[in-house]
Amino acid sequence: MHRLRRGERGPAVAEIRGILAGLGFLHNTVADTRRHITNSSHWIASDAVFDHHLDSAVRAFQQQRGLLVDGIVGRATYRSMREASYRLGARTLIYQLSAPLYGDDVAALQTRLQDLGFYIGRVDGFFGPGTHDSLSSFQREIGIAADGICGPATLRSLELLGTRVTGGSPHAISEEELVRSSGPQLSGKRIVIDPGLGGDRNGAIVHSPYGTISESDILWDLASRLEGRMAATGMETFLSRPHHANPSDIERASTANGFDADLMISMRCDGNACSAANGVASFHFGNSHGSTSMIGQVLTGFIQREIVARTPLQDCRTHGRTWDLLRLTNMPTVQIDLGYLTNRSDAEVLANPRARDAIAEAILISVKRLYLLGQDDQPTGTFTFAELLAEELAASERP
Repeated sequence: MHRLRRGERGPAVAEIRGILAGLGFLHNTVADTRRHITNSSHWIASDAVFDHHLDSAVRAFQQQRGLLVDGIVGRATYRSMREASYRLGARTLIYQLSAPLYGDDVAALQTRLQDLGFYIGRVDGFFGPGTHDSLSSFQREIGIAADGICGPATLRSLELLGTRVTGGSPHAISEEELVRSSGPQLSGKRIVIDPGLGGDRNGAIVHSPYGTISESDILWDLASRLEGRMAATGMETFLSRPHHANPSDIERASTANGFDADLMISMRCDGNACSAANGVASFHFGNSHGSTSMIGQVLTGFIQREIVARTPLQDCRTHGRTWDLLRLTNMPTVQIDLGYLTNRSDAEVLANPRARDAIAEAILISVKRLYLLGQDDQPTGTFTFAELLAEELAASERP
């Protein structure tokens, strides 16, 4: 769809106003929302304006839903608005490969199944095979057709049954147990490395004392350095894309899921119209339904601290987001925005091969810290690649 922003007008703006009013983000237009129901012409009014009230409402919605807060209604924000407008029972829910279902009604179903002890995945609003299997198990136990379709009969059964368990997050417990049971050694761990851009998308061009380099080359080089270090420790590494391709985030997630990996680490560079914007930030899955990738959250914390300790990059902290790459991967996934190439200082850091070495080392050490689970750890910024290799080798030689 066309990207809508402040100052534009037309029927598409009227639709956005109606959706956000219905979701409670435009409190001063409740009366208008009621008129939308009886006066369809208001929905296609050519003079509907994207004013400052709507701009504020869009930003508030984006903040709540874990989206990029820019006040612009692009594809991701519009899709999230449509998802937020679905309520459980308004449509039949079914697993469809060709046209997968997303929405708050799916999230409500997942939460209900989780409370009853049938669903241990993320409450992500995506009706995938895990939700289908959990729903089928519920239907089978209560004695109705186990077809994995959430229709009127299933909804009535869900409403009649009381909650079996309360509190805690089965998905967080499951994630933590997988990390704990796999042990502290890195050998054998399966990691997907995802460098941004690719193909004919070169991104920003950086001119620095270290030469001229493109954004895509920075990310590919960093991925290669990380891959080499991980392979040296005995880890199995996979790249989410070949050098000549630039798949979508949905395609990258699908590729990662096919590797049955333990973790996915995605790397991006940032940019801003304001050249003062700077710093490194890390992202994990987290949404307004209270569902968070606990392992992703822990790993982003380690990554932030290690990179900031080893480079001049500013700490922009960790954040929960609902981006496709974080939402659609089966394994804990983190995305690292390594700095702003529109900022001279950040650009010089990322163009420096020695700094890229330090960043690759920081990420590897962070993964090691994750699997150590707080045992025999060292102060941030002090654990070196050589020490890690020696420790891994010594562990492999123990009987």
